[in-house]
Amino acid sequence: MPIDFHNEKNRFTYSKRLANSTWINKIREIYDVKGKKALDIGCGGGIYTKALSEMGASYVTGLDFSEQMLISAKDNCKDHNNIDFKVGNALDTKLPGEQYDVVLERAVIHHITDLSSCFKETFRLLKKGGSCIIQDRTPEDCLLKGSSTHIRGYFFSKYPNLKEKEISRRYSSEEVHQALLNAGFQKIKEYKLWETRSIYNEVDQLSNDLLSRTGRSILHELTDNQLQNLVDYIKQQLKTENGEQIIEKDRWTIWTARKN
Repeated sequence: MPIDFHNEKNRFTYSKRLANSTWINKIREIYDVKGKKALDIGCGGGIYTKALSEMGASYVTGLDFSEQMLISAKDNCKDHNNIDFKVGNALDTKLPGEQYDVVLERAVIHHITDLSSCFKETFRLLKKGGSCIIQDRTPEDCLLKGSSTHIRGYFFSKYPNLKEKEISRRYSSEEVHQALLNAGFQKIKEYKLWETRSIYNEVDQLSNDLLSRTGRSILHELTDNQLQNLVDYIKQQLKTENGEQIIEKDRWTIWTARKN
């Protein structure tokens, strides 16, 4: 069944890692957050909320619809005095308008069926001259073949039915672009990113991460037995010995757009 973001047992599934330098460097390349007031919509466990703060944002608000996620986010960011968190929905945040220089929505839109309302709310929240950063996977990003670095690709070669589920919740680049235009955004740009997800010192670390479904909502579609079979399949495909490092990367598309 789909992940239940409100379940206490999933509280820490999106807080147990740091934003990787591949992500930080890419964001710095496309937008300078220094001195900016930022909003992180769908912040989960606060991984990227914290990153925005550490990249120099003057203040960061993290917003999520799950109170359980925000419990872990607050703990994750407790040493940062320029961060606060709010409970809210991406389609209707209840936050005052024209308050933010930049709005980040990372790995959010594939959970949303009404993309138009989402981006109209984003537009409302931004100051004039502000920018949004949308990061998600297109169907093309998802369906790249599995490899020693692109572990996610093996999910779909093992279970083709997951491929259909994945594609059904992903927007094409054209759909995102058009929805941004319809919301009033201009100067839309698109980038590709191979973001390092995690570095495992041995294959058993990867196996444990997969079995815990950490930060991988698609794996909640599998039963425990199916998941174990997937892990065994991936280990067979990798053919690595314990002690051999695995660098896992995910392919993403990033869109930036400006409110003039």
